Amino acid sequence: MEKNRTMRTLRLALAVAIGFLVPPAVAEQTAAPKPAETVAVRAVPVAKGLVNPWSLAFLPDGRMLVTERPGRLRVVAANGTVSKPISGLPPIAARSQGGLLDVALDPAFPQNNLIYFTFSETRPRDGSATSVARARLVLANGPEGGRLEDLRIIFRQQPAADGNLHYGGRIAIDRDGQLFVTLGDRNHLRDRAQTLDNHLGKVVRIGPDGTAPPDNPFVGKPGIAPEIWSYGHRNPQSAALHPATGRLWTIEHGARGGDEINTPEAGRNYGWPVITYGRDYSGARIGIGTRNEGMEQPLYYWNPSIAPSGMAFYAGNRVPEWAGSLFVGSLVRPIWPGSCSATARLSPKSAF
Repeated sequence: MEKNRTMRTLRLALAVAIGFLVPPAVAEQTAAPKPAETVAVRAVPVAKGLVNPWSLAFLPDGRMLVTERPGRLRVVAANGTVSKPISGLPPIAARSQGGLLDVALDPAFPQNNLIYFTFSETRPRDGSATSVARARLVLANGPEGGRLEDLRIIFRQQPAADGNLHYGGRIAIDRDGQLFVTLGDRNHLRDRAQTLDNHLGKVVRIGPDGTAPPDNPFVGKPGIAPEIWSYGHRNPQSAALHPATGRLWTIEHGARGGDEINTPEAGRNYGWPVITYGRDYSGARIGIGTRNEGMEQPLYYWNPSIAPSGMAFYAGNRVPEWAGSLFVGSLVRPIWPGSCSATARLSPKSAF
């Protein structure tokens, strides 16, 4: 049982790092300590034929739920067999960065078969925005996949907006069963990441029914969206809970540089777009610099960007040297010497 659990954790870490495993950055990158030692990693394909796989969640029997951004949810068996799409998903605005995004199992999934997922949803007259849905998963035997029943959209990012960028969309479920959901600034509305009457550029915390838990930092404060946990984010598309502390960790895309690791705390402001370690794609300066009173510094940042995707902590024991390490996926080719699609250089012990 322990061996299976360890292997699942290892496969998750490898699968989340789609394409490359990204190490702590080297000398060319700002605020980037060199790894004390390195180890080669070989990436082994688990399944083929998927289109833009965005997220995965392990089922109790070892199979995986995998989202495809164009709007399909599939079951992938341990031997790599890919099911037909699961039926019953809502209409999905699969354009550019939008589509079917994250998927997560309810903590009581073995008893209730509930899953949560995020997706970009078309809103009549207003454009699109990130939504969170809950449904009961009915699995089928063989290649059919299954279906979703009792689907309910429990949360909708407000406001919706034109354009198809910066949806965020990662889910992390805390030890109390509350859902952290990362939400992007939608790019052209980035200044609203600093205002609290909306969900743009925020991390929100909601209950399984989509309502704000009473201990959220802004509950009961007039004019402030009660779901907000933290603000001043750009486009956070990685989230995980630290296995020892249970604390939320996120990674967000910077613009041209300035990808950040943060540990969002209740009510804190993480600065975007007032402070950042990146620049606009034109090369122009963004905001006032890298620091400002009342705004948090990132725990770690990359410059130039790695374009982060998923993240996962290693909590197994099959590779003791990796204990506590954070695996981060990159959407661009790493710049480090010796890196390629099959191997990467990383510190076997976490720098964090």
